[in-house]
Amino acid sequence: MAKRLFDSVPGPKYGPTPRSYFALTKRLFDITLSCVSLLMLAPLFGVVAIGIFVSSPGSIFYRAHRMGINRKEFVMYKFRTMHVDQQWFPSLITAKEDPRVFRFGAWLRRSKIDELPQLINVLKGEMSIVGPRPEDPKIVQLYYTPEHLETLSVLPGLASPGSIYNYTHGEAMLDVSDAEECYVEKILPIKLALDIVYVREASFAYDLSIILRTILAILLNIIGRRYSSNPPEIKKIQGLIYSVKYKCEQDL
Repeated sequence: MAKRLFDSVPGPKYGPTPRSYFALTKRLFDITLSCVSLLMLAPLFGVVAIGIFVSSPGSIFYRAHRMGINRKEFVMYKFRTMHVDQQWFPSLITAKEDPRVFRFGAWLRRSKIDELPQLINVLKGEMSIVGPRPEDPKIVQLYYTPEHLETLSVLPGLASPGSIYNYTHGEAMLDVSDAEECYVEKILPIKLALDIVYVREASFAYDLSIILRTILAILLNIIGRRYSSNPPEIKKIQGLIYSVKYKCEQDL
């Protein structure tokens, strides 16, 4: 059991290095925080499950396929926030006022409670508390450049500089008529550049600061105040913003 818990620790397997010590510390932190959080949040999970059951027929959880470390796909858990029948609106990206989202689901998304089941992915070693947000494999295949693949060299996470930017700035930019095109053109390049900064500068103190910034952004959003500050990493992304690939390039 202990071996499985630590199998996901990235980094050198032979001989300790500062990087490997950080990876071990990070994994211990992930296991501890995810276990404690899952126990403490169990009553909330029950209330959310009832709310989803009452609001929209279907399963409580949504199982999303995502691209993880070293381009390995995994199933990421979320509370379901959309109606089950989505064939009439098949976009990979969820826009503001998306008609697929039911009312209680919209509140779950706004408060980010829908993301809390990913603590299970953290405990399993598929994700970390802090790390680049995982994307749908189709997004990776269609739009990532070779430079963007650097974000797949570490475990994906619940929170990252890119996810904070997307939450505070990006979601308001999405056009419900073509959310996917808007996302990949206006948001994804900046989001990935911010996460590349994290990958290159990751440390335990940096992780804690991202957790605190994420909590602050969510709390301000819940009470109706906008988190308007640009992420501090924005000053470091010059030269890291790479234009995404486009679908047409796949057909050439």
